[in-house]
Amino acid sequence: MKKVLFWGTLVVILTVANVLIAQKENTLAHGGTMLLRLAPVDPRSLMQGDYMVLRYTLARDIPERVLDRKGRIVVKLDKNNVASFVRVHKNEALQPGEHLLFYRNRHGLRLGAESFLFQEGDANLYAMAKYGELKVDSSGAAILAGLRDENFSPLEKPARPGARPL
Repeated sequence: MKKVLFWGTLVVILTVANVLIAQKENTLAHGGTMLLRLAPVDPRSLMQGDYMVLRYTLARDIPERVLDRKGRIVVKLDKNNVASFVRVHKNEALQPGEHLLFYRNRHGLRLGAESFLFQEGDANLYAMAKYGELKVDSSGAAILAGLRDENFSPLEKPARPGARPL
């Protein structure tokens, strides 16, 4: 009986984990691109080890006192896909050009990923980041896809000479 319980539990855990991975991969592959302007922070305190703490200026535009602990906001995208706050979503129909973005309101408003991990030695490259690039599905769930500079170009480490693609 213990073996059946063990294997049954293991199958359930692995199934749930794989479903969650598949959902995130689907969002990355098919989600719309949304850029959130990063809040200015002193890079010396922003960088700690091999990650960067991300804060978004959009969170400053939203009055936290009117927000539940979690929910969705409505945003509009400009010609560069930069999001701006429109209103808190109350299950009303979206107008043309409006999109949903999921939030959490815990010790400050959280939109998308709150940190960006990178290889040791790449801090100078990512210090130029001005936008977080999110892939967002129709329900407002977002995944951080990368960072962009002031010209909306992706920040990527140049390929090493002689490196072969996988």
